Amino acid sequence: MTLRNQSVDLGRLRQIVSNLSEGIILSDDAGQLLWANETALRIHGAQDVAELGGDCDGYVKRFQLRYRNNHVLGRDDYPLARALAGEQFSEVIVEVTRADDDEAGWIHQIRSLVLADEQGKPDLFVLVIQDVSLRYEAEERFEQTFNVNPAPAVICRLADHRYVKVNQGFLDLTGFTRDEVLGRSLYDIDVLQDAANLDTAKERLREGRTIPQMQADLSLPDGGRKLVIVAGQPIDLDEQPCMLFSFADLEPRRQAENELRHSEERFVKTFRLAPVGMAITTQDGQRLCDVNDAFHQATGYSPDEALGKTMAELKLWEPASFLKEAENMLAERSGFRGRDARLRAKDGGFVDCLVAAEAMPLRSDQCVLWVIQDIHERRHSELELITAIEAVMKDTNWFSRTVVEKLANLRAPHAHAAPVEVSELTRREKEVLSLLCEGGDDAAIAREMGVSRNTLRNHIARVYQKIGVNRRAAAILWARERGFPLARPIR
Repeated sequence: MTLRNQSVDLGRLRQIVSNLSEGIILSDDAGQLLWANETALRIHGAQDVAELGGDCDGYVKRFQLRYRNNHVLGRDDYPLARALAGEQFSEVIVEVTRADDDEAGWIHQIRSLVLADEQGKPDLFVLVIQDVSLRYEAEERFEQTFNVNPAPAVICRLADHRYVKVNQGFLDLTGFTRDEVLGRSLYDIDVLQDAANLDTAKERLREGRTIPQMQADLSLPDGGRKLVIVAGQPIDLDEQPCMLFSFADLEPRRQAENELRHSEERFVKTFRLAPVGMAITTQDGQRLCDVNDAFHQATGYSPDEALGKTMAELKLWEPASFLKEAENMLAERSGFRGRDARLRAKDGGFVDCLVAAEAMPLRSDQCVLWVIQDIHERRHSELELITAIEAVMKDTNWFSRTVVEKLANLRAPHAHAAPVEVSELTRREKEVLSLLCEGGDDAAIAREMGVSRNTLRNHIARVYQKIGVNRRAAAILWARERGFPLARPIR
C-alpha cells in the first residue's frame, strides 16, 4: 500500500484504519484516490490504486454501480462523488461490477467519513467499504426458496409484530392477497388464533424462541375458518430479529374425519333400524360385538346376553358345520350372499333364513357384518303352494292346457331357465312326446311315425333341447305334467 500524496498526515491515516477491518479508500478534495488498503483492492478485483481508476471520474468509468432494485447510479450518485460533495452517509448498499468484466461483481455496504485540517477545512474523504456479497447471496437464496416453497409461510418482524414477507403457499391456503398481508400486524391476521397451546406460543413469541408445532384455527378473509398446524422459527432478516411461521393444512383431514363420523352415524342408524337381523362379530373367532333389534327378535337373545360371546358358544347355526363353511368363504372371498341356514333361537326353536356376510374394517379392527333374513313364513307359504299344486295336478280335466302348463312351471320353477310351453312345439315334436308317454321303444315309435330310427333320434334330441331335459324319463315326466299323451287325430 502506498500513498500518492505524501502530504497526507500518516498519523490521521493510522487513526482511521486502526479499528477497522473493512476496505478503506482515501481521496483528496480534488477527487484523486490517494490510498486503498488490501481489502478495498481485493473487493474491487484490483492490484493497486491505479486499477481503481485513479480519481473519481476514473472510478466511475472503471466500475458500474447499481442499487439493489437494479437502478443504475449516475455519476453524481456514486458514494465517492457524494462524499466529495460533502454528504455524509452511514449505509449505502450497491452492486459493483467491473466495466471490462461484467461477470466480476460484488455487493458493497459503504459509509463515508470526512476529515478536516487544522483550519476545519475538509481535506480527506474516506470510504469505508464492507463486502456483503455472501450475506446477500444467502438472503437471495433464502428469498427464492421461501417464495417457491409450497409449504405456506409468513415472516413476522419481532420489533413490531408486522408481517414483512409472505409466500404464495400462504396466500393459496388462506385466500389473502399479498397486499392484504404485508405490513399488517399479527393482531390483524392472527396466525395463532385458537392455538392448542396459546400461552406457550405467546411466551415463545415474546422471547423470540422456537414455537413448537400446534393446531390452530385460522380466520379466512371470506369469514370461514381453516384448521392448520402452525410452528414458529426465529430468524434474522435484514439484520432484524423475525419469526418465520410455517403451516400445514389440516382442513382435508378434518373434512375426512367429519365425513367418516357422518358415515358411521348413518351406518349405526341403518344397523339399528334394519328390519332384518344384523350382527357384527370379530373376524377371528366370530365374537359378537353388536346386534340390532331384529336379531334380538329373531333369536330371543338380548344384547347383554349376546355381546362378548361367540356364535359357536350360543350354538346359533343348524347344522353347526355352517359356521365353519361361512368362515372358509369369508377367508376365500371376504364375503358371501344368499346362503340357506337355520338359526337356533334362545328357546331351542329354529328359524329358516338366508344369510349374507361381509368382512369389513371397523375403526382399527377387522370385523364381519352378518345379515340374517327370516324366510320361515315365505318357505312355509311355498310349501303350501306346492302341496296345493300337486293336489290339483292329480286331475287336470277341468283346466285348460295353458293353466296346466303354468301350474307345472310353478311346481318346478328351476327345472328350466326359460320354460317352453306346449304351443311352442312343432306337430312332430308333440307326436314324439305323445308316443314316448305311451311307452313304445325307438323301433315301434319309428314305425308308427313312418321314419327311420336315426330321424327319430334327431326329433327326440330337438325335443330334449327345447324342454331342457337330457333323459327319456325326464321328458315323459315333463310331458305327462302337461297332459300328454295327446289324443291322436282321426286318420
